[in-house]
Amino acid sequence: MRLRNKPWAKPLIENNPDLIVTKPSEYCGKWKTRFEKEAPLFIEIGMGKGGFIMEMASRHPENNYIGIEIQTTVAAIVLRKQIETRLPNLQLICANGSGLSEYFEENEVAGIYLNFSDPWPKTRQEKRRLTYKTFLKQYQYVLSNKGCLEFKTDNRGLFEYTLVSFNNYGMNFNQVFLDLHKDEEAMIENVMTEYEDKFSKKGQPIYKISASFKS
Repeated sequence: MRLRNKPWAKPLIENNPDLIVTKPSEYCGKWKTRFEKEAPLFIEIGMGKGGFIMEMASRHPENNYIGIEIQTTVAAIVLRKQIETRLPNLQLICANGSGLSEYFEENEVAGIYLNFSDPWPKTRQEKRRLTYKTFLKQYQYVLSNKGCLEFKTDNRGLFEYTLVSFNNYGMNFNQVFLDLHKDEEAMIENVMTEYEDKFSKKGQPIYKISASFKS
């Protein structure tokens, strides 16, 4: 999701430091101080309009959640919703998702969500894909030993690339779905993103991978 910067976005973020962080490295190892209670921490990299991460936080009050977004306007759109709902187990970060190992301590995160990430389809753009090996190295660092990485996309090319990337990195595949919405059992717990809802209504298959790193 790419939006032009809105003049109201930056001031909104600056005026709500209790809900959104712009210098996440300052909280490395101290994220529990941002929440009402200490709990397993799950993060989404690239949170779109926030539908997924907010629904997860609402459904699972036993966990803490952080949505990460690099674009100021997009982050501010989610922030407006959080100002209204005030979910106590949700925090937001407006920063580049490529800096995870600076934002979180080793083993600090229980789970990572990558939902409908930019496919960066050109060969020269490979290093920008969120499932490229340098990103996987950071995920491995911040995830706990039992932590899980969940990936969803409608882009078959990115899905196939991710399968190979995970395999080459030596990851364990917990689940692989070629058409998630045709699996009734998987859909019971599935939380859709805005993109997922849009694409699935058009009849496009949704691909999903759940994987973990070998200890």
